[in-house]
Amino acid sequence: MENNTSGKGLKIALGVALVLFLGTAFYTMNLYKKSNDTQKQLTEEKQLVMNDLNAMAKQYDDAISENTVTNANLVEARERIQGLIDSLKISETNVKSLWRYKKKYQSLQQEMDVLLAQNDSLRVENSYLATSLDSTRVRLEERNMFTDSLLVQNTALAEVVENASLLNTVGLKGFGVIERTSGKLIPTERASRTDKIRVCFTVAKNTLVQEGEQELYVQVIDPKNNTLGLNEQVQFDEKTLNYSIISKFNYENSSLNICEFVASKGNSDFAKGRYIVNVFNEKDLVSTSEFTLK
Repeated sequence: MENNTSGKGLKIALGVALVLFLGTAFYTMNLYKKSNDTQKQLTEEKQLVMNDLNAMAKQYDDAISENTVTNANLVEARERIQGLIDSLKISETNVKSLWRYKKKYQSLQQEMDVLLAQNDSLRVENSYLATSLDSTRVRLEERNMFTDSLLVQNTALAEVVENASLLNTVGLKGFGVIERTSGKLIPTERASRTDKIRVCFTVAKNTLVQEGEQELYVQVIDPKNNTLGLNEQVQFDEKTLNYSIISKFNYENSSLNICEFVASKGNSDFAKGRYIVNVFNEKDLVSTSEFTLK
């Protein structure tokens, strides 16, 4: 009698264990499938953003080729789009990163509508007002500066909403400088005369970030795809970042203007071509820009 009862109990226990095992296996397989589907969808959406950026770049190429006089605003906007494309290629494929690039694309789309409209107007005016070209260019540059200012503010606001406790930067610019013995710095676009690369940006105010010592990683990539400066590595989870310099500063809960200097690779001469400047808050890319040395 007791043996019969024990046998029944053992069968029940084995049955429960089998049900739990099958349930766990089903849940694991289902979770794995959802993860793969999500990653596939993110990869597809990333490619769609890349396609949109490439299409936008082509529109700028077409507009530039139609001009007998080069429109500096179009050229500068085209170079910034190329910098964003290069950055997107090496970015992580996740919701956070994809959302940021989509917001930047939307801002660039608005800017392009304004610039192309200005470009069409400029072509008409050039046929009748060739003698007033300089004056027209000044007005367009002032208008473009205002558009860029709005773009920077909107981008900064979107970043604060997305990363409430993350320091962000705006107004990132890189350029070559000649360093006099007196310490005076003279901006230059000539590679042969450049002594250092100067990187300047503004740390945006964020009341949710605690005051005190903070740091950002500055990365300057030359036309040969070399990381200039220290070219040291730092590890964040599974991501490795090569940086040119660590920008350390005392954050006092207000906007802060910062400039850093980056030397050439092995103290050699700077190469001619396009340079990419990135600023990272740990592993997160918070700002990107580019410039050209001739």
